Amino acid sequence: MNSAQHLGTPLPVGATIVPGTLRARLEELRAKGAHLNLRDAVSILVPVAVEVADRHRRGELLFLHPSSLLLDEHDRYRVAPQLAAKPPTLPRDKACLAPEERQGRPGNARASVYALGAMLYELVTGLPVGPGMRRPSEVVPNLPHDLEVLLSKALVADPAHRPDDLKALAQAAYRLAPGASVRPPVADEGHLDHDENFEVDVSLSMLPPEPMGGGSPYGIVVQARPAEAPTSDSTSELAALKARLESDPRPRYVVIREGMDHGPFTAVELLQQIASHAFVESDVLRDSFSNDERPIRDWDEFAPFAEQSRLNRDIKAEKEALERVVVQESRSTRGKAVFGIAAVGALLLAAGAWFITQRGQRSDDIAVQRETASDVDLDGGLNVPKRKRAGGRGVVGTSGGYPILAGGMSCEAAQAAYVEEIKIGGSKGAADITGGQYGAILNRGSYFAHCGVPESMSISICAAIQNGRAVGVSVSTNPRDGRIASCISQGVRGLSFPSHPKLDVTRTSF
Repeated sequence: MNSAQHLGTPLPVGATIVPGTLRARLEELRAKGAHLNLRDAVSILVPVAVEVADRHRRGELLFLHPSSLLLDEHDRYRVAPQLAAKPPTLPRDKACLAPEERQGRPGNARASVYALGAMLYELVTGLPVGPGMRRPSEVVPNLPHDLEVLLSKALVADPAHRPDDLKALAQAAYRLAPGASVRPPVADEGHLDHDENFEVDVSLSMLPPEPMGGGSPYGIVVQARPAEAPTSDSTSELAALKARLESDPRPRYVVIREGMDHGPFTAVELLQQIASHAFVESDVLRDSFSNDERPIRDWDEFAPFAEQSRLNRDIKAEKEALERVVVQESRSTRGKAVFGIAAVGALLLAAGAWFITQRGQRSDDIAVQRETASDVDLDGGLNVPKRKRAGGRGVVGTSGGYPILAGGMSCEAAQAAYVEEIKIGGSKGAADITGGQYGAILNRGSYFAHCGVPESMSISICAAIQNGRAVGVSVSTNPRDGRIASCISQGVRGLSFPSHPKLDVTRTSF
């Protein structure tokens, strides 16, 4: 992998970069395989944060990204209003926008906190924010832990749990490299954690959880990985990409197939579904954190795996087609052989008849005592036992005679997989957990209080529960809202239920 490839996706064909912008400088560094040190990054970020805070205080809304920042006569980057008034076109600029700006509306101070965090991440690592991103210290050793703490707060995907105090952000960034820039106005850095209206929730940050379980809300130990060495081996590149994706254990990916939402899945679960051909390149993938939604083939992080899965399907189809040709030719060869044997038999019978005729003419003392015939049964009469079907997709094993299901499925898919396994030979029996016990948990509704459900919206929830967890969840809303449905689904998957190895399906409505 060369330096440019290692640093991300190239510019689209025909795209232009405005000279003098921060984007132009970043692309120059990227072409050299380089990035800024922390001191230089802070010297750029702090003055911009202070300026943007003042603009928002005056009521301005902005699309803040590297292509909207221009050098002034003092060689300092400042907001160019004409460039910050319209959405960016370059992929790396789009990666700096807060999720709520992806619909084409300029952002407020809260959105600019996200944009400045994304720019700071790209300045010090040379990489864009998005799925498969790594913590800065995994890319550039010896970066301070305080930088990662700051980025985890700034890059919270949900604006309801993201700070909005740009001057507090400038103050915290200044402390990372004191003296690198002009000192920002004194601000309360505590506003980066909470104020009287909200609490910052870093579990919703685009930055992956801290390695070795340091604060991961999922209790999963994520081993730190060193930065990959440049290589031209495509297999190694895919392995490195897979490792980066799997370092984030949070269920954040939803696949839209035939009009239905499936998920949310962790990156591991999504890659498994792609490898098993459950999802294909044309299916739409939504990152529920960033609200970015497009076909799988258009995601740089997942498209290589979908392509590999398609190639495997093509190879399998070619082998099956070849096997059919071989079988047809084999049948044709057998038919020709039978025809040949029949012809030889006819010749032998004719020769025998001639011999008997001739012999009969020579001696009338020889009499034919009997005539026998034998049938050749071409049926074969073979009794080949039928192969037993495997369990349904999503069944990972059994326990005490009960099929055990993997997570990440819809309610209907989990029920179908369990019923299919039961039909093959699993245990049967009614649920041992009552509906009232499940209702006491599901009917509270506190698990989706953060999802922003309007009072006029009705909700229907179907949960397939096994061993105390929801292995399959389907949520529908009226009116339909994919983001809210995904948020509620994620909340249900995080609940704890009474534990029993049988699969129970419960439904509730609000």
